[in-house]
Amino acid sequence: MLTSLACLFLVGILFSQLLQRLHLPGLLGMILTGILLGPYGLNWLSPQLMANAADLRQLALVLILLRAGLALDLNDLKRVGRPAILLCFVPAIIEIVGYVALGPGLLGLSAIECAVMGAVIAAVSPAVIVPRMLKLMEEKRGTAQSIPQMIMAGASADDVLVIVLFSSFLSLAQGESGSAVGLLQVPVSILAGLFIGAITGLLLCWFFRRVHLRDSIKVLILMSVAFLLLEAENWLQAFLPFSGLLAIMAMGIAIYSRYSLLAGRLSQKFSRLWVGAEMMLFVLVGAVVNPAYLVKAGGPLILLIFSALLLRMGAVALCLIKTPLNRKERVFCMIAYCPKATVQAAIGAVPLSLGLACGELVLSAAVIAILITAPLGALGIDLTYRRWLKPEKESV
Repeated sequence: MLTSLACLFLVGILFSQLLQRLHLPGLLGMILTGILLGPYGLNWLSPQLMANAADLRQLALVLILLRAGLALDLNDLKRVGRPAILLCFVPAIIEIVGYVALGPGLLGLSAIECAVMGAVIAAVSPAVIVPRMLKLMEEKRGTAQSIPQMIMAGASADDVLVIVLFSSFLSLAQGESGSAVGLLQVPVSILAGLFIGAITGLLLCWFFRRVHLRDSIKVLILMSVAFLLLEAENWLQAFLPFSGLLAIMAMGIAIYSRYSLLAGRLSQKFSRLWVGAEMMLFVLVGAVVNPAYLVKAGGPLILLIFSALLLRMGAVALCLIKTPLNRKERVFCMIAYCPKATVQAAIGAVPLSLGLACGELVLSAAVIAILITAPLGALGIDLTYRRWLKPEKESV
């Protein structure tokens, strides 16, 4: 297994650097590494590593949510106002509706299986969007209209919403509850997750203020509490449905709101952990992809992905109605809200690991969505922001 990890990291770094030199997201190189080294390629990854892939993806998802929560300032949403609030949920919901409406005809899946697929693909990628929005803020491009702040804040909330919906749709697809009852549990799960996570975050703030610990120890405590929240979701499922993933995010937001100095330091720690976790996440996703199945399912799947993506871009345009943004700025926001990668890599293989009939198709859709939208979105942002977004001094 150690030899497999060495190959994973060394080849992953090599391919990632090569893609970055071509001005493409490095995560595409990581996925290609997984396809090359996985059981459908050279088969250099040990069975032990592949057997633990699901847990490693869950670990990466916890890191994503903790990073997002510790860096999400709710005041950003309040400052931008209605457009930022709408971007948190409208584009993702419209995109999922697109999969439910078009998927059965194109792929022959049931509506709930299409909802699972839509929830996997609907989230935008922090790995692609956040670094570029931070660059815009450093160069003060579009900041007079709060464009990068709006996209970052909306994307963080968008990811959480999609993950919560994915958990709910997955339960329905597994037949754990009747459809009506299951759908009614969604708002209960969201509210309970927010409440439990916020209370946990406030208690941790109280503890950290009174007990002096190194930040590295606090990171371990936060990770451990996050794992317990995930397990508590299973323990309490019969009595109180709640989203452990949303609770993790809410815990981070609560820490930021009450102890922003600590949240900033911990966020930097998690960013360093994410370097290795990101590599394992995307390589292991590539490793479970069957290229032959990917090619076989490609045509209708690509058509569905592009159709749903157009619906998403239209939803972004609707969210920006009655804002002071000009036409080019609105188109930029539509492009910037397209890239998929991180969440798809974290949850794309879950239906397959649970034995759902649509599992391999959902995983193929997740990988195709990453391969198409991540480079197009990244290049779209990089090629347009200097021409379409004015520096702050020119916008005043």
